[in-house]
Amino acid sequence: MTPRTNAPARTSTPGTWTPTELIAILDAAYGRAPQQASAAPVFELVLTLLSQHTSDRNSGQAMHRLIERFPTWDAVLAAPVREIEDAIRPGGLAPTKSKRLQELLGEVKARQPDWDLGLLRTLPLAEAKAWLTSLPGVGPKTAACVLLFALERPALPVDTHVERVAKRLSLVPPKMPADRAHDALEAMLRPGEVYAFHVDLIQHGRRTCHARGPRCEECPLESRCPRVGV
Repeated sequence: MTPRTNAPARTSTPGTWTPTELIAILDAAYGRAPQQASAAPVFELVLTLLSQHTSDRNSGQAMHRLIERFPTWDAVLAAPVREIEDAIRPGGLAPTKSKRLQELLGEVKARQPDWDLGLLRTLPLAEAKAWLTSLPGVGPKTAACVLLFALERPALPVDTHVERVAKRLSLVPPKMPADRAHDALEAMLRPGEVYAFHVDLIQHGRRTCHARGPRCEECPLESRCPRVGV
């Protein structure tokens, strides 16, 4: 994992939980699967696109059907869009996602004809993010997912759960846009904490700190939670 050169800030507001404390408490509360890089950046790109506005179960099914029907990315790129749409239908928004998928893969192919995105392992992290976000339809969350889950690089994806929990804990301001929250939260973390922080806040958001009706009385963070927006 690429080391960070600057010492990170440990917390944004005095009296709130630090990232290190959050990881320790939420690990104890929920457990955490170890990080296992897929070493497949294009796969992660496609899966993240299919995961937009749907559940993990539905996007996983869509991805399974896609790779079952089309054995290579070249085959996906060459297929009629209606066939891709049919394959990924379980993931929802298939007419839109099928077109975006071919556009995305077309640009990847134009830049890296052999589909090898190994350059993302060696580029400085900021440059790797910029390379990915210059692809059509790729924002900070998708870029971070590819870097973290495919290549074990310390880029923090901020999904709806991470954003909600971080704002309720006053780690970032409540009105900060999600794209800025990626950088602000990532700057608080040591490289080795990024995966744990991401997974732990997602678990906390799903199990306890719900968007509606958060279970504050059962929350392991309740004693120092400012409950911003609750």
